[in-house]
Amino acid sequence: MNSLTLPDIAAQVARQALPLEWVGMRGIALPILLEGQRLSAKADAGVSLDDGEARGIHMSRLYLALEALELENLSPTLMHQVLQRFLQSHDGLSNAAYLNIHSDLLLKRPALVSPLSGWKSYPVTISARLENQVFHVELKIEVPYSSTCPCSAALARQLIQQQFIDDFANKALHHADVLGWLGSTQGVIATPHSQRSTAELHVHLEDFVDELPFTAIINDAEAALGTAVQTAVKRADEQAFALANGQNLMFCEDAARRLNLALRRSPGISGFHIRVIHAESLHAHDAVAESTWQRESA
Repeated sequence: MNSLTLPDIAAQVARQALPLEWVGMRGIALPILLEGQRLSAKADAGVSLDDGEARGIHMSRLYLALEALELENLSPTLMHQVLQRFLQSHDGLSNAAYLNIHSDLLLKRPALVSPLSGWKSYPVTISARLENQVFHVELKIEVPYSSTCPCSAALARQLIQQQFIDDFANKALHHADVLGWLGSTQGVIATPHSQRSTAELHVHLEDFVDELPFTAIINDAEAALGTAVQTAVKRADEQAFALANGQNLMFCEDAARRLNLALRRSPGISGFHIRVIHAESLHAHDAVAESTWQRESA
């Protein structure tokens, strides 16, 4: 058996002495427990290389420290412990540690009217940072919803009015005739355009929060928007969804304002950045609005 000591190239002196803000790995596959669910995730793990004389870091030590994430439900406390291990294993080399975890949270959602239900997937990211003993956690969540353009709704109503004038001018109005006209393709000759839309929520958590409030934030966002996309549906659910869209017209600016007001009321949030994207069916480009808020210090 070879008794020679295996070489440690990372411990060699750097040829060009220069500190680096972030060194580590991206896209590490691992299982996590999030809100009681066993999920597949990808992690980005890294530390700062503050010792400019050092050639590099010990990436295997970061990789091994991630094993703790498999054993218990993901929380700020658990991520703090993992980051502390990052720094302990790089004592003298690093003052800051970073951990980003990307996954898809699955929530079972009921239909609007019928007893059906189905699973919805929400892309989420948890970002944790520990620098000079200051710990901070941020969440990113994507929430899909439907949006109907107020302008196109007004234009469609005008066309329907004009068609009514054309079809019933100088005629006696009878209830049965009007009812039949409203239910025909001749009557409703135009419809507003709707689009699948996305709210990207970047949330800063208060320091005292020890849970990851994904479901609460998603519930608040969907309640504010009013037209969350559906899973399993019957015709009654589809009709209810059409009614919700018709009574809930919104530009991207409206959606951003609703989310801003809703998230301000959510507990445990110290600030956020919102981006809403309406993938328009009229144009080949998207309509986008952004909004930022930060809680004032006491």
